[in-house]
Amino acid sequence: MSERRPDTPAEADGTAGLFVALGKMVKLLRERKGLTQKEFGELVGYGPDAVSAMERGVRTLRPEVLIKADELLDAGGLLKEVLPEVEQAMAKSRTRHPEWYRDYAGLEAEAVSLYDYSTMGVLGLLQTEDYARAVFTQRHPPLDEETIEKRVADRLSRQQLFEKWPPPECSFVIEQALLERPIGGPAVHVGQLQRLLHVGRMRNVQLQVMPTGRHEHPCLDNGFTLLTPKGREQVSYMESQGYPRLVTDREEVRILAARYGIIRAQALNPYESLDLIEKMLEER
Repeated sequence: MSERRPDTPAEADGTAGLFVALGKMVKLLRERKGLTQKEFGELVGYGPDAVSAMERGVRTLRPEVLIKADELLDAGGLLKEVLPEVEQAMAKSRTRHPEWYRDYAGLEAEAVSLYDYSTMGVLGLLQTEDYARAVFTQRHPPLDEETIEKRVADRLSRQQLFEKWPPPECSFVIEQALLERPIGGPAVHVGQLQRLLHVGRMRNVQLQVMPTGRHEHPCLDNGFTLLTPKGREQVSYMESQGYPRLVTDREEVRILAARYGIIRAQALNPYESLDLIEKMLEER
């Protein structure tokens, strides 16, 4: 299946310069204040990967972040002054994903519940920037550097789902073997495990690990996602070798939902799962 290179919302609606300029301003103010990306991120409630993406203009600097940054970085109202323009740009923005993926991306962005079973790699919603870059860098046939950076930015943009209020109800079941695969090398692997711990501790998230040692398994096929958009019926999404499938047939969705229920029941509970990930980190 052919795939068109995705444009970012900023590229699509002509607001790229705004977010790039804001990112540069925040970076300059942060450095003048003597804060690292990690330190600044802890103050505004984001990880260093997200701060890096904001400063490069590939992730939206949300109004609440600008308000906090204005005070923390002694901007004197400079960042608050552009809030109307930022809110207008956010209202105009469109999804930045490949054309074949846009229907699903739009549904995901408005989801009130999202359940995912992952078998081969960490779900994009849960990936760190370094992990996502490693995934796209290792893809064959190879992608050029511009495409890699665009796709990393696109993937990180989806994670704004966790910043919605009220937040969506989320459940993630991850195969243990997937967690043991050090995509990108030891440092990237550690960062990804830490990211999973962070997300797994969110109040609206239940993260579970399916142990490799289970003798029985209800789904030895590809992983899949179940999501319920606001005011609409539940749908499912899955991919196989780059070929996507959005499932809307009620009976097919019902079968997948029932299968997901069995998967959750056979996986470790959320507390046991987080304990397992913590032990994996201690061993690194």
